[in-house]
Amino acid sequence: LLKRRGVAIVGNQNGVFYPAWYGGNWRAMNGEMAAAYHMADHILWQSEFCRAAAERFLGPREGVGEVLYNAVDTDHFKPPPTPRRGAGFTFLLAGKIDSHLFYRIEASLRGLAAARDQGLDGRLILAGWVSPKARARCRDLCGELGLDDVVSLTGPYGQKDAPAIYQAADAYVMLKHNDPCPNTVLEAMACGLAVLYSASGGVPELVGSEAGVGLPCQEDWERPHWPGPRAVADGMAIIAERREAYGEAARRRAVERFDMAPWIARHRALFDAVLEAKS
Repeated sequence: LLKRRGVAIVGNQNGVFYPAWYGGNWRAMNGEMAAAYHMADHILWQSEFCRAAAERFLGPREGVGEVLYNAVDTDHFKPPPTPRRGAGFTFLLAGKIDSHLFYRIEASLRGLAAARDQGLDGRLILAGWVSPKARARCRDLCGELGLDDVVSLTGPYGQKDAPAIYQAADAYVMLKHNDPCPNTVLEAMACGLAVLYSASGGVPELVGSEAGVGLPCQEDWERPHWPGPRAVADGMAIIAERREAYGEAARRRAVERFDMAPWIARHRALFDAVLEAKS
C-alpha cells in the first residue's frame, strides 16, 4: 500500500530468521520480511553480517543500500573519571537473557572457572533481565563451579544507570552466537572496556583486533555455537594482561566509528535524498 501511494521506504535490516535461534516457522517469517526488504527504496544493513544473512535468507536485492552500524551516545557512555579500584579483574555480561540464551551465561561461567584455575583473580557481573529459569540455572552452576563469591547478578537496569554498570567492570564478555550488531558491545566500548567475544555475527566488525579478543566460533545457521572453557579462559587472561591498551582502543574506536551524531546526520541526509527523489 505504501509503495503504491509513492511513500518513501527506508528499511533498517538488523537480522533474519533461521533455525539456530528461531524456533518457529522461519521460512514464513523471512518471506514476510522479504516483501518489505525488496520494495524499500533504500536499505540500511546494521553490519556486513546482516547484509550477508539477508542475501542468504531474503534473496539478492537489486535496490540500493549501505551498511550503517548502530550508534552510541559517547557523551553518556564514557569511561569513569578515575580508574576503577576493586578486588580482582571484573568481567561484565549485560543485556536481556532468556532461557534459550543461557549458553551465554554458561560459557562465561565455565570460562571464568577455568581462568581462576589458571591463577586469574577473575570475577563476573551479570547485569540485566535474566529469565527465572536461566537465573536458577546460573545459581546452580555457580555453586557447582565454586563461583558463588565472585559472581554477582545485579538485575535489570535503565539507560540512565547503564554507564555506571559498565564503569564497574574492567572488560565485557559477549559470547552470543551470530549477534548482528549488539548495542551492549558499543556501550561497553564507549565506556573503555576491552571486549572478549565470540568471533561470529557482526561483533568482529565492531571490536576489530585492537579493542579486544575474538574467540573462533563455528559458522552455523542450524544451531548456536560458543567457545569452550579453555578458549574463554585463555582469552580472559590476554584481556587482563592488556586491559589498558584494549580499553583505550575500544573508547577511541567507539568515538571515531560509532558515535551517535554522524549516525543521525546520515539518516537526515538519506531521508532528504530519498524524499527528493520521490518529489
